[in-house]
Amino acid sequence: MAVPSLKLKPNAKPRVLSGHPWVFANEVEALLPAEHDGEVVECRDRSNRFLGSGIYNSKSQIVWRRFSRESATLDAAYLRGAVSRAVARRSGDFGRLVWSESDDLPGLVVDRFGDTLVAQIQTLALEQRAALVGDALAEVCRPAEIIFRNDAPIRRLEGLPLEVHTRSGRAWEPRWVKIDGFEYWLDLQAGQKTGFYLDQREQHPRVARHCAGKRVLDAFCNQGAFALHAARAGAAQVLGLDSAEDAIAAARRNAERNGVKAEFAVANVFDWFNDPARVRDPLWDVIILDPPPFAKSKSALEGALRGYKEINLRALQRLAPGGVLATYTCSHHMQDAELRSVLAGAAADAKRKVRVLEFCHQPADHPVLVTMMESEYLRGYIVQAE
Repeated sequence: MAVPSLKLKPNAKPRVLSGHPWVFANEVEALLPAEHDGEVVECRDRSNRFLGSGIYNSKSQIVWRRFSRESATLDAAYLRGAVSRAVARRSGDFGRLVWSESDDLPGLVVDRFGDTLVAQIQTLALEQRAALVGDALAEVCRPAEIIFRNDAPIRRLEGLPLEVHTRSGRAWEPRWVKIDGFEYWLDLQAGQKTGFYLDQREQHPRVARHCAGKRVLDAFCNQGAFALHAARAGAAQVLGLDSAEDAIAAARRNAERNGVKAEFAVANVFDWFNDPARVRDPLWDVIILDPPPFAKSKSALEGALRGYKEINLRALQRLAPGGVLATYTCSHHMQDAELRSVLAGAAADAKRKVRVLEFCHQPADHPVLVTMMESEYLRGYIVQAE
């Protein structure tokens, strides 16, 4: 049976010609009928040159996502092979096992938490093959359980419902899980995202090296990982802030469980910094800014840049001379040049001389495709301010 095919518009210059794995609806001559949604479809340029095999969805703005440069079928054998290759590129009991297009599985994200896998399916084609995805993960990884956290709002862009379930059908009970020397109370089935932000694990000890004997502020602290590492490193005082009451409750529980001294408070970080009472407070020696993504879409980038500059400016104003600021963004729409510009603008407005100590990036288990900027989302700087 002939494989359906998309053809690029004449004179179009889509990124797929430069190696990007996506094709948008406005880049093709004609869409295929909706009956092909979820199928494997070829894509060809104007000279009929084959560009690869991809998954198709007419309901999505991204109508085609390449998973192979060869003629390929998205069947059980392909899924098992792709998962095996992704796992072989990684090591450890905690971390990302599958990172979507970076692992030739568009729309599949899998994190490992010891003997439990947490998977998110974000594309129609893989949703239609969810049972095969589960089989492949079970065969290759042999986990005790696989939790499908299919509740990310991005699924709506593919016309998919939001839902959460386990492969076994049994509920996954919250429990203490030891990660990098700390025990965290994790609810992988109902907590945020896939249950815990594993992508910042390398940054926790990097920042902690600057915290011995220091006053440390962990802004947007979530479950308190930066704060716990700072406290155990010998910080004189640690305060974690987050607007989510459940996150602060978890952070307090984690601190108590691990026997470290850290305080946590529910607060809007912007409002907290802007409170006139702050000017009477002692300055902080180390400030960590690890906010949620301000730019969830390209159209939101301009406002997000203002937000990032504002929060970095406020932090620099409350940072002691010689103090360290660790600042991060997890918005893939915000590139490094933009983050650097934001930080430079904040430093100028704060009238501080700021030197880079470390350039920060997402870990190797979140591999970046050089032809796909969207695969790179986490970046940051550890800086020192005079």
